[in-house]
Amino acid sequence: MRRILLIMVMFVFQQTTWSQDSAYLKRTDTLPHHIPSRATKRSALIPGWGQAYNKQYWKIPVIYGVLAIPAATFVYNNSMYTKTKFAYEARYKEAHGDASDVARIDPQIKSLSLGSLQSYRNIFRKDRDYSIMWFILAWGVNVVDATVSGHLKEFNISNDLSLRIQPFTEPALRQSGLSLQLHLRNTHSK
Repeated sequence: MRRILLIMVMFVFQQTTWSQDSAYLKRTDTLPHHIPSRATKRSALIPGWGQAYNKQYWKIPVIYGVLAIPAATFVYNNSMYTKTKFAYEARYKEAHGDASDVARIDPQIKSLSLGSLQSYRNIFRKDRDYSIMWFILAWGVNVVDATVSGHLKEFNISNDLSLRIQPFTEPALRQSGLSLQLHLRNTHSK
């Protein structure tokens, strides 16, 4: 059991491959290969971890800055929602004869009427819910960025890229048009 656990830990952390050889597992080292799905999974778990896997460290503070905006607005809107909700309930009780909670209303909103408190309560609740939605959306953009960057990590950007556009005719079918040829690599050996 320990041997299996050790093999699993080594496999995860060293990015090695294992081959079956008679009665035991044999370790064979390989060249490190970039796996885009790892960047996706890591970025889905912790924001910025996929960008760190892609070696795009400069994006990590940007991601946390973008995520901080809806988080801060959530904290503010949730705080104001609870204050206005309590004040609305206290004013409602006061209108029906129970003024015991009116003294605990926040002084910032104490002068508002029952209708205004209800309106502000609904606005802060809606804005709080929007903050959650924007946070989830920003996290999703973080995951998409890590995925796309992971796929483009090993993209060929050599000088051997070329595009040739030329007219062609097909006499047997009596057709003419444009021919597009995209060459990604030089296939000639030097």
